Amino acid sequence: MEIIPAIDLRGGRCVRLEQGDFNREQAFSDDPVAMAQRWLSEGARRLHVVDLDGARQGEPQHWRVLGEIAGAVGIPVQLGGGLRSRDTIECALGMGIERVIVGTVAVQDPEWARETFAFFGARVALAIDARDGQVAVRGWQEATGIDAIEFAKQMVELGARRIVFTDIARDGMQTGPNLESLRTMVEAVIIPVVAAGGVTTIADLRALSEVGVEGAIVGRALYSGALSLRDAIKALDEDAG
Repeated sequence: MEIIPAIDLRGGRCVRLEQGDFNREQAFSDDPVAMAQRWLSEGARRLHVVDLDGARQGEPQHWRVLGEIAGAVGIPVQLGGGLRSRDTIECALGMGIERVIVGTVAVQDPEWARETFAFFGARVALAIDARDGQVAVRGWQEATGIDAIEFAKQMVELGARRIVFTDIARDGMQTGPNLESLRTMVEAVIIPVVAAGGVTTIADLRALSEVGVEGAIVGRALYSGALSLRDAIKALDEDAG
C-alpha cells in the first residue's frame, strides 16, 4: 500500500484545512517545492497535490508551482483541484503531472466523465469526497445529496479506473480513518481505491491496508509531527515482507 504525502496549495503556501473548511486553515510552509523535496527525501514514492484555490475557482491557480514540483521530485505526482476541462487536464499532464483527479465536473456531467475516462484512461482518477455518506463538490463546499457508493458504481460503469475517496469529516482532524465507509467502498467497486482523511498513526495505515485500499493520503499528521513518513514507509514495507 502506498503512503502518499499531501501538499495542499492556497495562496502560494502549503496549508492544511480542517474538514475542508477554508476558515480553519493552518499554513505550514511558504515553499511548497521545498516541502515536496522533503517528502521525497523521507522516502515518498508519490505525492498528492491539491490546488485549493483552483477547487474553489474552477481552474488551477498555481501552474508555476505545480510545474516546479513535478520537475523537482522525479516521482509521480497526482493533482486535484479545478480540473474541469480536457484542455486543463492536458496542460497538467503536459507539465509532468502523472495523474489528475476530477470530481465536481464528473458529478455535474456524467457524459463528460465517460468521454474523459475513455480518452485519458488511468491518467485520470475520480475524486469522491463524502460528508455523511453523500458526495460534496466545489472544494467540498456544496452538498449534492448523491449517495457516494451509488455514485462510485455509476462512475465505474462509465469507465473510471481509480477512486480517491475522502471522508470530509475526518480530513485534517487526526481522528483516524473511517474504516467502515472505506470497506464498503472497496467492496462496492472493482477498481483501486485510495483513502484520504484522518490517518494519524502507523496503526491507522495498517488498518487501511487490511481494508484493501491501494494507497493512503496523509496530510496533517505528517506536518504536525504525529507521524514520521520514513518510519511509516519502513513499517509497511516490513509488513509486506
